[in-house]
Amino acid sequence: MDKIDLNKMTKNKLIKQLSDNKESLLNLKFQQKLQQLENPLSVRFVKREIAQIKTVLKEMELNIREEK
Repeated sequence: MDKIDLNKMTKNKLIKQLSDNKESLLNLKFQQKLQQLENPLSVRFVKREIAQIKTVLKEMELNIREEK
């Protein structure tokens, strides 16, 4: 997901995306521990996306970014 896509999303959609990504990260970590993960870099990408979503939500909370 691009930063541009994050800018267009509403707060509710961002929160839902955040919870989906957290669940996905948990599943990826289980796969990694069981050595069933095909692409280990996917963990990094999901973590990065979670951080970006949290940043956008925090900016909305501080009124740096306007809510949609």
